[in-house]
Amino acid sequence: MNEHEIPPIPAGLSTIAAELGGAGFAFSPAAAMAEMLGAASLAEWETFARSWNDLGLDRYMADGGRYRRRRFAAFAATEAGWLRKPNQPHYQSRDYNPLNGGIARWFEPVTDAVAGHPSFRAILEAARTVFDALAHRPDWHVEVHQFRIEAQADVPGQPSPEGMHRDGVDYVLVLLVGRCNVASGVTSIHGGDRSERGRFTLTDPLDSAWVDDWRVMHGVTPIRPVDAAMPAYRDVLVVTFRRA
Repeated sequence: MNEHEIPPIPAGLSTIAAELGGAGFAFSPAAAMAEMLGAASLAEWETFARSWNDLGLDRYMADGGRYRRRRFAAFAATEAGWLRKPNQPHYQSRDYNPLNGGIARWFEPVTDAVAGHPSFRAILEAARTVFDALAHRPDWHVEVHQFRIEAQADVPGQPSPEGMHRDGVDYVLVLLVGRCNVASGVTSIHGGDRSERGRFTLTDPLDSAWVDDWRVMHGVTPIRPVDAAMPAYRDVLVVTFRRA
């Protein structure tokens, strides 16, 4: 099998894996993601999406910002299946996160209801299928982040406050859960020389960005309210895979 050959997997996921193996990133629109995840897994999507209304404030923002809310969980993915790990801190070195890295950051955990939700489980399985195809089915350390970025008229929300970056893992999936009353939030992908390789906006629930974290960098432009008098936010699920 050559470097970019993909073992047999469902067609939609195979396409994503092939794009990742070639360009180092892929964009999957909502309709394609919905088909891959399946109607049964998404039947109660609204209850899953509503869980973003119950995220704790991220108090570790070195820029002093109070625009990010989140929950966090870690899992082991092995041949025997999935295992949720005990609550633990999220850590990134300053090499990858010069703004907030270098410390252990403890966040409120993802709830059991979310961790067991059919939509959540289907997303994890889809991600694992894609990343296993590229990495010859290793064991994985998987981290999951529920993010809400809030914006105000005079304080834009920063989905990527650290700027263009890598996460210090092997692969990243960013899946849009919802946008409310916001403009911008453009995702851009850059090579190691920082030249731009792609640009798109996650606008519809299930729109997804897939990233080979070793090969490309990614970032998202600040969001601003469309109507300054109304709440404005961007909700995403970020899932990272690192070889265990």
